[in-house]
Amino acid sequence: MLNQIPTEVYLIITTVGAFLMGLLAMFVRSKAAKKPASVKKIILPPLFMSTGAFMFIFPFFRVAPLQILEALAVGILFSTVLIWTSKFEVRDSDIYLKQSKAFVFILFGLLLVRVVGKVVLSSSIDIGELGGMFWILAFGMLWPWRISMLWQYKKLEAKNKSAVPI
Repeated sequence: MLNQIPTEVYLIITTVGAFLMGLLAMFVRSKAAKKPASVKKIILPPLFMSTGAFMFIFPFFRVAPLQILEALAVGILFSTVLIWTSKFEVRDSDIYLKQSKAFVFILFGLLLVRVVGKVVLSSSIDIGELGGMFWILAFGMLWPWRISMLWQYKKLEAKNKSAVPI
């Protein structure tokens, strides 16, 4: 059944899906900045995303080892931009993720680069493999970013606890 649907249809559906997910990420991020951060809020998204690795059970999504390394390297490279824009601050003795004016533009820019990359690569890489590669890219982007956030949070939490009089 999957082979009966033209590749262009997959490309359109996944591109629209990527933009919707990007918009959702921007919305969630702006709402999250209004509530105190926590270790749980930092760690859970990558754990939830890790369940997506089950897609590789199906041969349609399997990726060659070199493509895994390429996608992971690009994801890690993209994560540096997110790490650069993610900072915490203490407000009323709680730790909040700072709203960065650049974050929305950077997230949209990264999304645009991913979509253009997908459109360009879809002519030479099977759409299932490409889906697997972009999941690996996103996973490789999310984990270093969240580990960095956790490190920053814990550092600020320790500093905040030592500064609060008992």
